[in-house]
Amino acid sequence: MSEKPVRVRFAPSPTGPLHIGGVRTALYNYLFAKKNNGTFIIRIEDTDQTRFVSGAQDYIMDALNWCGIIPTEGPGIGGEYGPYVQSERKDMYRPYAEQLVANDKAYYAFDTPEELDEMRDRAKAMNMPNWQYNSVTRTSMKNSLSLPADEVKRRLENGDPYVIRIKMPRNFDVRFEDLIRGWVTVNTNNLDDKVLFKSDGMPTYHLANIVDDHTMAISHVIRGEEWLPSAPMHIMLYEAFGWEAPRFAHLPLLLRPDGNGKLSKRDGDRLGFPVFPCDWHTAEGELYSGYREKGYLPEAFINMLAFLGWNPGTTQEIFSMKELEEVFTLERVSKGGAKFDPEKTKWFQQQHLKAVSDDQLADLLINQYGAKVDKTSLTKIVHLMKERAIFPQDILTEGVYLLERPTEIDASSIEKKWKDDSASLLNGWLEKLASISEFSAHSIEEVFKAYIAERNVGIGAVMFLFRLLVTGHGAGPSMFEISEFLGKQEVIERLKWGLTTVESMKK
Repeated sequence: MSEKPVRVRFAPSPTGPLHIGGVRTALYNYLFAKKNNGTFIIRIEDTDQTRFVSGAQDYIMDALNWCGIIPTEGPGIGGEYGPYVQSERKDMYRPYAEQLVANDKAYYAFDTPEELDEMRDRAKAMNMPNWQYNSVTRTSMKNSLSLPADEVKRRLENGDPYVIRIKMPRNFDVRFEDLIRGWVTVNTNNLDDKVLFKSDGMPTYHLANIVDDHTMAISHVIRGEEWLPSAPMHIMLYEAFGWEAPRFAHLPLLLRPDGNGKLSKRDGDRLGFPVFPCDWHTAEGELYSGYREKGYLPEAFINMLAFLGWNPGTTQEIFSMKELEEVFTLERVSKGGAKFDPEKTKWFQQQHLKAVSDDQLADLLINQYGAKVDKTSLTKIVHLMKERAIFPQDILTEGVYLLERPTEIDASSIEKKWKDDSASLLNGWLEKLASISEFSAHSIEEVFKAYIAERNVGIGAVMFLFRLLVTGHGAGPSMFEISEFLGKQEVIERLKWGLTTVESMKK
């Protein structure tokens, strides 16, 4: 096979929101193109107008843009092989279908939907539930192979509705090499005469897909495993046209977390995690949540998706998009299905969040989450809270005590931790805090260590209750750093309030 410049495409249908399985397919195509100095194309396949969903195409482009999967050619971008929306290419497909008929590779079929249903029902009654329109049954149907030539001519001239079907040869082994699965062989006796051109004047997916891939000079078709059964027929179409077929690679399925079945669009919020990159609002007013609106960073989302069916062959798990572009290969893509792991997804998010600078994260919280605090203070809050956060908004929600005083103290925590000497220890610590002149984390820590040594108690005798009374929380970042951020006067006032509150609780 001759070497071609690498040109790959992601070809979604605008029948609804883009599932994360589709995003992964787009990602692998994009990475393959980048790795091989190739071209990545977006092509919208909207030949099935009955399933068209308004807004779906815009959603697809917006989602890919958020992910950083930017095409070289596509709708709204342009390119020398456009247009990149199939409905805008409508007029080009009929001549190709007619060419196949003229070369005896396809034929006209005049059977009505009712006649096809009747034939299926008759076959079912004869215990043949999987009836197919194929090399055997076509002879008893109404088509240009079974009808006299003059009747076919008359029907065409009269404008009788028809479809064009591929003429699949009988008992022929279709063999091709899949770059992920190896050699695949299918006998044409297991294939039917698929419709290539519909009576509404639109091509089916199969014809449009092959014509577009050929005319756009696609070198590799990287798509989901669900298209593997169609591959033999596509190979036959390339042979029927006398064209060189691209290389095929069929990606493994994305599975539910328990491994029981394919992860579907319907699984979404039902299983407690998004299956779409961005929020999707249906025409009926329903909301399906997306990773973007949940607070995931696009870098973390992409890193997670890359590992669903691929691995680098090393122990490294955290990758930037640039690093993925450098190491991705189809050879490292697995054949077996990849189980989706929501907890691992959160782990990727946490690791990528830690890698964002405090300054950048502060900007994000101000611009995207509307944080009402000055940039300098917010940057310090980010520094304190980032290590424990999973999502950017966690910094604001979990670190709310850095912005405002607590209004209550958890009674159960006081019940468990408050001892007979707690009030004395905390009042003594309050006096020590008041005596510190340079109120820095280091100084506070040094004084604290000296204080518990002086009182001959462990850290836990003072620290937990100090944290609880000042922040309202039982855990968090260093209380010495928190105290420095809040300032001496604020810490003292909060601790006094806490001691008074506990005293009233004890009465």
